Amino acid sequence: MTETTAARTAADLLRAVEESTEQLLHGVAELKPEAVHEPSALPGWTRGHVLAHLSRNADSLVNLLETARTGVDIPQYASAEAREQGIRDGAARPLDEHLADLRASHRRFMETAATLPDAAWQVQLRHRAGYLFPAHELPWKRLAEVEYHHVDLAAGHTPAHWPEFFATAEFLKLSDVFRTAEGVPAMLLIADDAGLRERLGPDLGEPALTVEGPVRALTGWLSGRADGDGLQVHLGGEQAADPRAVLPRLPAMA
Repeated sequence: MTETTAARTAADLLRAVEESTEQLLHGVAELKPEAVHEPSALPGWTRGHVLAHLSRNADSLVNLLETARTGVDIPQYASAEAREQGIRDGAARPLDEHLADLRASHRRFMETAATLPDAAWQVQLRHRAGYLFPAHELPWKRLAEVEYHHVDLAAGHTPAHWPEFFATAEFLKLSDVFRTAEGVPAMLLIADDAGLRERLGPDLGEPALTVEGPVRALTGWLSGRADGDGLQVHLGGEQAADPRAVLPRLPAMA
């Protein structure tokens, strides 16, 4: 990928981050003050934990943007313990503090991204998990954090609200991740509205399980953000009356 193409890719994704973050901020502003102390869709986390994580994630990506801009290696987080502590420390704050933090951290992220020259978007960065990726993929990582965790707030934003391009790309990515994952049975996924078919599990002839539906519903299920509502499931050629009763349990997203 050329410098110009990498920069254009990043710019397009940053516009998507801006739009998704505006929706997130609007949704958070609609919450009642006590909602931050209520459970989110993530086990053991309140909505306050999710919001604190979103703000600190934005700041962690600023560190990586600065690495790309300056060439000085700045870790995404100081340590795994510091990442967890930042979430815990911020979780119980009042709603208005969460909202202000979300706005400010998003602004820092966007303003730092705007300072990168075209060449910087090709710099290899190290994710907190240890793997390397090009800087032009960083805006997508922020977009995924915003879209997935907006759903995790359990405050009305669902996979049905995801941008189609996001749901489609994540469907393909997750299908690839689970294609040979241990314990995943042979199945055929059909995203009828996107014209996509993906085969998962062992290659043992025609799979007995077929899961079909809109790409947003499929991505919601694959990502653990939905229980299969809106999907049709055929097992051995017979349509299941309740898809949720026959859909296999998939590994958690990394």
